[in-house]
Amino acid sequence: MDTKGVFTALYAVCEENASFFSGGAKGPQGLAARRLVEVMKLIQEHAHSLEPVISGFAAVYHHFDFDPHIPANGYRSLVKVVRCCLLHIIHKARYITANRRSIFFRVAHNAGEMEAYCSALCQLRALLYLAQRMLHDNSQGNLFFQDESGLSQSFIREYSSMHKGCFYGRCLGFQFSPAIRPCLQTIAIGLVAFGENYRRHQSGIGVAASSFFTSGKYAIDPELRGSEFERITQNLDVHFWKTFWNVTETEVLSSLASMTSTTVKVNRALSVPPVPFDLPLAANHRTSVTIPPPSAHIGSAPVQMRLISYDLREGQDSETLQSLTRSEGGAISLSLGLKTKRLPPSPCLLVHFHGGGFVAQTSKSHEPYLKSWSQDLGVPILSVDYSLAPEAPFPRALEECFYAYCWALKNHHLLGWTGEKVCLAGDSAGGNLSVTTSMRAASYGVRVPEGIVAAYPATLLTAYASPSRLLTLMDPLLPLSVLSRCLSAYAGSEPQVEKRVEKLSTLSLVKRDTALMIRDFRQGASNWIQSLLDPSRASAPEGPQGGPGAPDSVRKSVSEASISSPHADPPIPPPQDSPFTNKRFSVKSHTFQDLGSVSAASHNAPVLPLSAPEEITFFFSKDKDPEVVSDLSSVAIPPPPVEDGEGLDPPREFPLGFEPLRSEQLAEMTLQSSPVVKDPFCSPLLAPDNLLRGLPPVHIVACALDPMLDDSVMFAKRLRSIDQPVTLCVVDDLPHGFLSLSQLCRETREPSSPRKTRLQSHGSTASWSGPTGPCLPLLGPSFVHPNWS
Repeated sequence: MDTKGVFTALYAVCEENASFFSGGAKGPQGLAARRLVEVMKLIQEHAHSLEPVISGFAAVYHHFDFDPHIPANGYRSLVKVVRCCLLHIIHKARYITANRRSIFFRVAHNAGEMEAYCSALCQLRALLYLAQRMLHDNSQGNLFFQDESGLSQSFIREYSSMHKGCFYGRCLGFQFSPAIRPCLQTIAIGLVAFGENYRRHQSGIGVAASSFFTSGKYAIDPELRGSEFERITQNLDVHFWKTFWNVTETEVLSSLASMTSTTVKVNRALSVPPVPFDLPLAANHRTSVTIPPPSAHIGSAPVQMRLISYDLREGQDSETLQSLTRSEGGAISLSLGLKTKRLPPSPCLLVHFHGGGFVAQTSKSHEPYLKSWSQDLGVPILSVDYSLAPEAPFPRALEECFYAYCWALKNHHLLGWTGEKVCLAGDSAGGNLSVTTSMRAASYGVRVPEGIVAAYPATLLTAYASPSRLLTLMDPLLPLSVLSRCLSAYAGSEPQVEKRVEKLSTLSLVKRDTALMIRDFRQGASNWIQSLLDPSRASAPEGPQGGPGAPDSVRKSVSEASISSPHADPPIPPPQDSPFTNKRFSVKSHTFQDLGSVSAASHNAPVLPLSAPEEITFFFSKDKDPEVVSDLSSVAIPPPPVEDGEGLDPPREFPLGFEPLRSEQLAEMTLQSSPVVKDPFCSPLLAPDNLLRGLPPVHIVACALDPMLDDSVMFAKRLRSIDQPVTLCVVDDLPHGFLSLSQLCRETREPSSPRKTRLQSHGSTASWSGPTGPCLPLLGPSFVHPNWS
């Protein structure tokens, strides 16, 4: 259905339902019917305003694509999300039309559903207006902005105050594939239950048990879940996210994942001592360079790695490698049968860097798909467990990844590898480290890998606004407040030690945990029974904006009392110059703290000279095409004029007569520059051309609905502009981090497979060394099979 057809169908079905429910029924049914009429009219109002905006974007967003074969950029993604929301509304409205005469039809429930999507549509309308502002300030083809005119400040200001709970309740994950939505709902329910009990229990058993009992109320009350999700994402620090994301590292979950994943012959956890060694230079093998062990921030320490191989190969059972094996408290990780056949060394090796926002997870969380890769590719995989922030900020992770890569080159005979060809691969933060490790290898003058595979990489770690980063307002896995905390931790500005709660005796701990568990169980059971007896209880009341579906700003979740508990951060008054001085209080947050005080450890002297970060620019042509300028100007919105006497209030970002839904769960988010995040080895998009020219062929896998999409598109454009070989693949309808969800459904499993063929891919003018054709895998054309040309 084209855009015109979508709006036509929406107007028709909303008008028809509004007419039907406009009768004079009284009582609860009549009240719910009036809510339905109001929300149908409000949806039509939003749609009438959105239709010309979406049509305008559709006419210009192709100017920002990587090329005509890869239609992907943040503007397209925003329009796609709005269109998806409209289609959901049409689907639900047609369901109401088909079932409204049934005796089993619940008017209040369906009114709540429509109100939730109406709220989401209202917030999406605000995001499109912000995108129009971005369209005015950017140059042709650029998704980030050389002269932002306060765009990033405006985006952060609006994000801090806009209501986001509607995207985490009934509408959770509506923009993604239907098969993955139950998984996202499970993660969200687990997150809010975990967050409610995070600081009220000292023991892990207390947190897990109480979370289990309290999760029920979030499953049956989506509005409560959305409100609590918003509170958690805006107020809990990076240590909470580290703890929650590392749940997959627990013995129970990791054992379950291991039982359902591919069985491999070799799965060894290695601990390599920090000893310097020499490597020959790539340009002159008679000359060598010393590779120093990592030393930044936490001093000298062993580098942790994991060797995974589907087949046992020569050298992988050597005494030398066994001496480096570290115990993980389980069974022996090397599977040796009585007559295990040892294959000859593989001509190829894959070095992997895991994701996790630089702050969480290890190779253990990524084992399932790494085992599948090892089987499908027939190669050993060395995954690096680099040290995590905030305890070990930049450049510690980079130092360890580079040291592990060089150690693999030096000791290839221990890994079942001939030393011929090597590829680096990583997702998210690991994608960043794959690129920067290769850059560091080029700067040292040692051998660079034959290829890089970066899945949804973070290539610009600054807070610059971009169209795709607007999606952080609704993304359940990568909200802006969480993303900023992770980047701040990697830059070194996040506190390394979590605030300590008061120490309790064992008896007091047991008493408190037991009391809280019983109370939560009683409240959860009570809510569940009441929801069955009175379905209208879960419906959303009219909000402060006067429209249906707006969240009740005074509604409190059960755990909201924990904000004022002695174990939580107390609310503090906003500063006098805060844009939110009209609010009494805002909850304290440490996002986007000053990064300027961080002094990163110096790198060893590189071979290639580096330009100062201030001199580096990733913007392309500054010459404006008159035709393109005309197209963009017809859609873009100029910045609001600042009149005399308006210096105290922030400028208005939206048209008169429209205001997005606001939240009282404000986050203190400030935009501050940092020399650390502008380091080329931290943000490779800012690297000088001479350093990027040292990279091997790069294969980038991006997600169309990922807030980091523009990072991938712009980095691919940057490499192509200097004639570096690069390919870009874009998958639809999957969230950021889909590799870690590969075992949950077919939609995430297929793109994770190296034999995946449906990915849209397109190479640059430079040729790849290796087989090409329809079997381009996730690992790129240069790493399809050991028999490389």
